[in-house]
Amino acid sequence: MSKNRHLPADERKELTVRAVVDLCGREDPARITTASIAKYMQVTQGALFRHFPSKEAIWTAVVEWVAERVMQRLERAAQQAVTPLATLEAMFMAHIDFITEHPGVPRMMMGQLQHARPTPARRMVQGLMSRYHQRLEALLEEGRARGELRADLDSAAAATQFIGTIQGLVMQSLIAGEVGQIRDLAPGAFRLYCQGIAAQRSGTP
Repeated sequence: MSKNRHLPADERKELTVRAVVDLCGREDPARITTASIAKYMQVTQGALFRHFPSKEAIWTAVVEWVAERVMQRLERAAQQAVTPLATLEAMFMAHIDFITEHPGVPRMMMGQLQHARPTPARRMVQGLMSRYHQRLEALLEEGRARGELRADLDSAAAATQFIGTIQGLVMQSLIAGEVGQIRDLAPGAFRLYCQGIAAQRSGTP
């Protein structure tokens, strides 16, 4: 970041956030320190603390950056689809694409949720999950009302399962040590999910 010292403060902050996201893809987020962030960015710790008052503030900024971009990505995908089921698929794949592009994000999110105390970053992760769940529930209810999804569908459970399906793919990819494989597994996983929520058509066994 030394060569970017003349950038506006907001841009320097974003460079720090992006550096942390990159680092989370390379090592355990719990082991990331301000010293390791500074070393990765080739700056001093003092340079970091000119823009962030504490390590916790850095993590809060990282989670905020992720939350904004995830929801923006999902909403852009949703706007391009026509039906609720097509929208669900577009959102599912958009989320998968985001993870593929930023493989450190799932590690970082899970790491924040494991904190024993309610840190600002942890509360922000919980808020993101709540907003995501509500968005999905509304979409699932729309699909049920339009007859595209099962009439007896439990929208809250289906929203939880949607997120859980993505989380399951993430866990498998982390165990395998290859986050890229999540993109190959995602279409099949979504098809299985659809089989449980889609309305049966006449003549379908």
